Amino acid sequence: MHTKEEKLEAFGRLLDVLDDLREKCPWDRKQTNESLRPHTIEEAYELCDAIMRDDSKDICKELGDVLEHVIFYSIIGSEQGKFDIADICNAEADKLIYRHPHIYGDIRVNTSDDVSKLWEKVKQNEKDGNKTVLSGVPASLPSLIKAYRIQDKARNVGFDWDKREDVWIKVYEEIEELKAEMDKGDKERALEELGDFIFAIVNAARLYKLNPDTALELTNQKFMKRFGYIEQTAKANGKSLDDMSLKEMDILWNEAKHLL
Repeated sequence: MHTKEEKLEAFGRLLDVLDDLREKCPWDRKQTNESLRPHTIEEAYELCDAIMRDDSKDICKELGDVLEHVIFYSIIGSEQGKFDIADICNAEADKLIYRHPHIYGDIRVNTSDDVSKLWEKVKQNEKDGNKTVLSGVPASLPSLIKAYRIQDKARNVGFDWDKREDVWIKVYEEIEELKAEMDKGDKERALEELGDFIFAIVNAARLYKLNPDTALELTNQKFMKRFGYIEQTAKANGKSLDDMSLKEMDILWNEAKHLL
């Protein structure tokens, strides 16, 4: 691994390259915070995808793309006289020091759960901190992740199940209510109950220390691989999926389950 001096030199080199591109490249010159935003979202998802695949080479590459965006926003901020990369780094360092009084102060904690609860209390006490417990949850988060963060923040102030096993009563209750509304054919009520059921499942996952977003993505990837096997096998046999019966596809699906 590199020394601290080598890391600083590499960071400085990237700063120089991006300053150069902002000045000389027509595409880079025209970018704004608004035009970069969708690209930043895309880069974040590409990083998440690389992490899911545990691909170290791609993780390194995608982290570089995310870092490029951080620096690009700092260049725009500097041009507008609002902030630069030093302001970003110093503000983040100050915030981390303030939010870790168990490291930089005299508070004592024993577990990571204690740290999470302390983190929420400190954030509430900050001058520009969250005014309510849930106000720190970004509105634009994907719904599944948002549900997990909402529940986790509520947990940090003591609003949680006494025994995690009790959550299953709620899960079974919600699925019965969902089934009842679906049987009635009331789509509006069924949609509401579906949301309640998913929220309860997310709660159960959290209590058992499972990440529901990661779990769902693993299932997505598994389904795509198995369905891809059906498609490829059918094509190899000179068939299209439209020409196959459900029974034929089920046979290939079961083959895929054993192979993938």
